[in-house]
Amino acid sequence: MLESLHVKNLALMEETEVEFGPGLNILTGETGAGKSLLMGSVNLALGGKFDPSMLRKGADSAFVELVFREDAPQVREVLREMDLEEPEEDLIVISRRMAQGKSVCRINGETVTARQVRDLASVLIDIHGQHEHESLLHRRKHLEILDAFCAEQLGDLPAQVAAAYAAVKATTEELAGEEKDTDLMAKEQALAEFETKEIADAHLTPGEDEELERQYRRMVNSQKIMEGLGECYGATGGEDGSAAELISRALRSLIAITPYDEGLKEYEQQLSELDDLLGDFNRGISSYLSDAEFDGETFREVEDRLNLVNHLKDKYGRTIEEVLAYAARQQALLDKYSDYDAYLTKLKSRLAAEQAELEKVCEKLSAVRTKQAKVLQKELKNTLLELNFASVDFEISCARAEKAGPNGFDEVEFRISTNPGAALSPLQDVASGGELSRVMLAIKTVIADRDRVGTLIFDEIDAGISGRTAWKVSRQLGRLGASHQVICITHLPQIAAMADAHFLIEKSSSEDSAITDVRRVEGEESLGEIARLLGSDELTKASLDNARELREQALEVKKEQK
Repeated sequence: MLESLHVKNLALMEETEVEFGPGLNILTGETGAGKSLLMGSVNLALGGKFDPSMLRKGADSAFVELVFREDAPQVREVLREMDLEEPEEDLIVISRRMAQGKSVCRINGETVTARQVRDLASVLIDIHGQHEHESLLHRRKHLEILDAFCAEQLGDLPAQVAAAYAAVKATTEELAGEEKDTDLMAKEQALAEFETKEIADAHLTPGEDEELERQYRRMVNSQKIMEGLGECYGATGGEDGSAAELISRALRSLIAITPYDEGLKEYEQQLSELDDLLGDFNRGISSYLSDAEFDGETFREVEDRLNLVNHLKDKYGRTIEEVLAYAARQQALLDKYSDYDAYLTKLKSRLAAEQAELEKVCEKLSAVRTKQAKVLQKELKNTLLELNFASVDFEISCARAEKAGPNGFDEVEFRISTNPGAALSPLQDVASGGELSRVMLAIKTVIADRDRVGTLIFDEIDAGISGRTAWKVSRQLGRLGASHQVICITHLPQIAAMADAHFLIEKSSSEDSAITDVRRVEGEESLGEIARLLGSDELTKASLDNARELREQALEVKKEQK
């Protein structure tokens, strides 16, 4: 569950912390107090888009933090996939600091991407935005809802379909690209033959270019090398005044006095080792000078070979390995053209096999969807009746599209009838805004019974409803709160009365600023807010009695639901 929300320097919020509880958490407040801002803060923490204009006036940065306590296995699995440590005491802290041109997200103190935050959020929380019910007007949403309902039964079938579709698409594009005229094929073949022969005739060896570069650099600078080594040998060799002669003289002097003081033996050994090292060094320099032969013919051979290698690298790749890889690709092209008809036949056979596989997995996927659609439509119809649809018939249609796509070949559509005897029609043709809100609540309720997400947020799910319907919606939210943590922004007293925890969102203003704050209200203060929602301008005894009666009715409902 979501334990707390901390917001700092975001729009009208200077610094606010809200500690939520289990069950149904209700947030109410006057129009314009900042109810939507609170939910916007949650969305920002979970990787939503940040605009610098959201910063509070005068602030350099904003900060949002969510603290969850969750021990569900799927949450730990997502954390492991992200290579993040498992949380201590099941606490998961998601934070985000935002400034001009900069945003940093963290999970339990470790910096992560916004995408990683969204991936984790998908198993922690389900947010219903103010206008999300309008997504039901689009049929693609219907398929998404059905798949969410039967995710366990579907298993990895959606992934299999997506992979099979991708294979068919790739082979189809490959086959389409092979529809070439004879002249073009002849040109490609001639070019491939020339290029493979040019590379093959060079007899390239991986790493050869680097060795040639070293040889060429040494030969070009041979005179400087010989002069430098000559000076070096003169300074360190056995000539009078050289380092070797001076060290040798120093060593003889030290050897002569060492018998008088054993403590000098260590210095004698060190100097002896230095004399040996310098001797080895000088012998090596002498050998190099004796063996070095930079004749013109060898130089020309190295230069010509290096020019050839660099020419091929300029044409076919930055390294010899890339040049050889290019030659292999051109050889594969020649192999293909050598028996082009057989190649096309093989490609078409592969496409036919991939299409058959796609058809097979689509059939499996469709069978599960069709079966589960009947279960979902039955549960949705029962839930809709509980939400004050006096007469409702609901159907989930699963038709077959002409062609399969990455989601299979099912075209899913929700159809509804809200009047006795009326024919079923597409949801977008007959449902009003209030009805769509209730349909979405029914969907969230039914899916929540199967879903593993522990927290649900509803931002004004009560849009377009009132009276008896509002009471039905309140009962449904209360029932949902018995098994999940529910956080709900509302303007209806019937829903506020059902709260397990009631929070009031208030805005205060001064001459130069406005501040939105959130605090928990209980007892008489909560009743006063319910009375305001009932439409009372003043908190009279009668208005408070009405609020108290509504609250008592809600408590009776809660007892029945346990």
